[in-house]
Amino acid sequence: MNAITWDAPDSDHPARRAARASMSASAEGRKDDWLDLFTPDALIEDPVGPSFLDPSGDGHRGRKGAEAFWDNFISTVADFRFAIADSFANGPCCANVATITTTMAADGSTLTIDCVLIYKVDEAGKITSLRAHWEPDRALSTLTKPGT
Repeated sequence: MNAITWDAPDSDHPARRAARASMSASAEGRKDDWLDLFTPDALIEDPVGPSFLDPSGDGHRGRKGAEAFWDNFISTVADFRFAIADSFANGPCCANVATITTTMAADGSTLTIDCVLIYKVDEAGKITSLRAHWEPDRALSTLTKPGT
C-alpha cells in the first residue's frame, strides 16, 4: 500500500508539490528532508489552536520549532497513511482534504485524523506555514489498540 493515496485534482502547483513532499518525507521518516522544505521562520500549526500537541495554541515556529514538532510527534509514528480526497490550489496556498491514519511506534495503536491541511509557500516553493485543521477529541475517539 502506498503511503499517499491521491484521489484529488493533481495539477502542478508549488504549494501542492510542497504538500506532497512533506507527506512523503513524513511517511518515509526523512527528518532532514522534511525540515528542508520549510523556510527558517515557518509556522506549523498542527492542529490549529490549543491541543495536547501545542497547549498554548501558538504553533511551532522556525527551524527549532519544526524540529521539536518532528521529535515530539512525527518521530513517534511508525507508519503514516495519507488519503487525499480533494485539493484546492490557488495563489501561494494549497488546501488538502485528507484522512491521515497513523500507527504509533510505541504500541502499534492506530489513530485516524480527518483534516484539512493548508500549505502556504514562498516564491521559491518553501513552506512558510502549515495549518492542519482537525479536532483532537474526534481523532482520539478513533484510537484502536492492537488486539481490540
